[in-house]
Amino acid sequence: MSVPAADILTTPVPAGPESEAAGRASRGWLRSAEITIPGAVLAALLFFCFIWPLVYPVPKPIGGSLLTTNLPLWSPGHILGTDTVGDDVMSRILYGGRVSFEVAAAVQVIGLVIGGLFGMLAAYRGGWLEAVLMRILDVFIAFPSLVLVLAISDSLGPSETHVIWALSAFSIPAFGRVARAATLRLRDQPFVVAARLSGSRAWRIQLLHLVPNMLPQLLTFSLLGAGITIILEGALDFLGYGIPPPGPSWGNMIAAGQSFMSVYPRFVLVPSIFLLVSVLCLNLLGDGLRARWGVR
Repeated sequence: MSVPAADILTTPVPAGPESEAAGRASRGWLRSAEITIPGAVLAALLFFCFIWPLVYPVPKPIGGSLLTTNLPLWSPGHILGTDTVGDDVMSRILYGGRVSFEVAAAVQVIGLVIGGLFGMLAAYRGGWLEAVLMRILDVFIAFPSLVLVLAISDSLGPSETHVIWALSAFSIPAFGRVARAATLRLRDQPFVVAARLSGSRAWRIQLLHLVPNMLPQLLTFSLLGAGITIILEGALDFLGYGIPPPGPSWGNMIAAGQSFMSVYPRFVLVPSIFLLVSVLCLNLLGDGLRARWGVR
């Protein structure tokens, strides 16, 4: 008996091994691209900010000549031109990015070590210690982050070190909450219970069993937190509570360029683009690693 042509055209064809393998390969490529593309862009930014000035003669970010003010893009010796006082824009972008990445890295390390330790001890020990530590962290979380950072920065004074400690007051409680949640999930797992029943000391269990299993979640969270830190550091610089002018920073460049936005919009657009790309790459890399490691 013959089959109608319409049925032949509408009948689904089962996927063969080749199509399934191609689908897995495409999904694997997409998952890999979610990590490699933002990771490569971020690595390029770090290279140009930290390594390039050491191997290539880059103009100083401060102390430009008044004879070379407001040079346009692609000027000889000044790829991104110069600003209103003759400083090289590219040099200030590179050194300003160095400041932003240094602050972001330091804040995440402080939050990871101190906040992670507090959160892990609170969840593992429990009882009054957990109540005291978590209430202390809750006090810091209750304050609006930018208001708290502004208050600390204003009391300490504008400098890179003070910005780091001011922003750490925001990262420590955040890492503490994440570490506590991860420890609560891990402390009753069979391998932790077995280590406890075998007589292992508490510090050994925490160091050898809890910390390695918490690190993927804390590292992905630190990448997302680094992006927020760069934004807050730029906001502090913009408001005059961060790196004091004429120190190179993206926030300072945006603040100084807003007065010339109608005439020289590149003074604001160039540092804003670098800030946007940096934060976007950190967020995409954090999301990609979270998906790869299955962190929830």
